[in-house]
Amino acid sequence: MFRRSGIALQVVVLREISRMHEKGMRVVDLTRSIGPGMSCYPGTPPPGSVSLATIDADGFNEQLLTFSSHTGTHVDLPLHMSDGAPSLDAFGAERFIGRGVALDVACASGGIIPLALIQPSRPLIEGADFVLLHSGWGRYWGTQRYLSGYPVLSSEAAAWLAGFQLKGIGVDMVSVDPSDSEEYPLHNLFLANGTLIVENLVYPDRRLLGTGFQFFCLPLKIEGAEASPVRAVALLD
Repeated sequence: MFRRSGIALQVVVLREISRMHEKGMRVVDLTRSIGPGMSCYPGTPPPGSVSLATIDADGFNEQLLTFSSHTGTHVDLPLHMSDGAPSLDAFGAERFIGRGVALDVACASGGIIPLALIQPSRPLIEGADFVLLHSGWGRYWGTQRYLSGYPVLSSEAAAWLAGFQLKGIGVDMVSVDPSDSEEYPLHNLFLANGTLIVENLVYPDRRLLGTGFQFFCLPLKIEGAEASPVRAVALLD
């Protein structure tokens, strides 16, 4: 069903979500809200809104919204790190849908997620399109601490994951690279490999951890975009 594109694909996706919900499957929202006081990557301006119309004055409400393409839960595309690389236009909607697995890496110490911590999950990863990492760092969301000191994959672990040719990797941190990085090695590794990056996920249901589910991270359809906010959701029994 995920090979269709455009409006037809959106209709199919909505029907599939409805069908799964009727079967007792749960829809779990993995998305951070965009609004005042939210965490933004250092140097990224916070989102804003200006009223363009009100019910009292115009008979309807309308807002002008301003925010970076990397605001909140968002997907990074290859163009983010390399001029001339594919932008959002190059990817059909099906590229943002697939089988997901969430790995609990909260016990990582020293700011590094080693290969030894994720390697035992190989059977789950082999059947997945998206690998989502749960570090527990999301508990600092909305505070200054959220923006630095979070754990990141070791170069060995990242290279190992890149070998699976995943559609994407997701994290519950502001970045897959340290906030003081100047080379952005993990961004470059994954995006050059065609592995999209989803950042600022939230995990409200621990039943996601160590199991498989259908994962959706559909971006806004922005021409020439190097990134876009997404509505990330998981469907699970």
